[in-house]
Amino acid sequence: MDTPHTPDAAPGAPGGAAAPGRAAGPIEVVLADDQALVRAAFAMLIGSAPDMAVVGEAATGREAVEAARRARPSLVVMDIRMPELDGIEATRRIAADPALSGVRVLVLTTYDTDEHVMEALRAGASGFLVKDTRPAELLEGIRTVAAGDALLSPGPTGRLIARLLSAPAVPSPATGAGAGTAVGGLSARESQVLSLVGRGLNNAEIAATLQLSPLTAKTHVSRVMGKLGARDRAQLVIAAYESGLVRAGEQGTPSA
Repeated sequence: MDTPHTPDAAPGAPGGAAAPGRAAGPIEVVLADDQALVRAAFAMLIGSAPDMAVVGEAATGREAVEAARRARPSLVVMDIRMPELDGIEATRRIAADPALSGVRVLVLTTYDTDEHVMEALRAGASGFLVKDTRPAELLEGIRTVAAGDALLSPGPTGRLIARLLSAPAVPSPATGAGAGTAVGGLSARESQVLSLVGRGLNNAEIAATLQLSPLTAKTHVSRVMGKLGARDRAQLVIAAYESGLVRAGEQGTPSA
């Protein structure tokens, strides 16, 4: 993993929102990476943010799970390739533990070479960042995931998912959710919402696109998650690509 550079200045963003079911306060982070120097560099970076605190470190996937159970952090920054238990299985165990339902996982990856990102997202990771991301982007990524949102950049995520889901079984949509296609028991409207989530739109943008109130858009997203058994928006993005509602290169608002 590349060691992050020291930020030029502390980011000016306000403190991250508390994750669902978590009291307001510092974003508590567990760092999981098998390189001690990398953990130390990330710990210094995160410690420089007034709204964050490192509450545990792990050199293996097994230690990451144990640290999550011990500290109950807001999230775990998880390297994929670690000894003993890799980051994918560690993520799966954290996501499957009811006692850790409020703990998010942010995966770090070497984007173009790591073929395990999809597995990590399916296992329950709330998103991923490439290892050479800028320090300020890492801090904002932590805030995003801790607030309960998925950290998935539509461009690189679309290319990655399309490459990993290039099996013939993936259906080819006629015109996407705009055509009223129903997926997995979803209504036509819910399919539209799933398509927009897959394109990277947040609830406010979905509301504006479909001319709904923000609360109605949020309700639709919650219903889609419930019907598809998705843990968070990251898994909705995967579902959008797997169903064929979104294809590589499609971003933003679909054409009418």
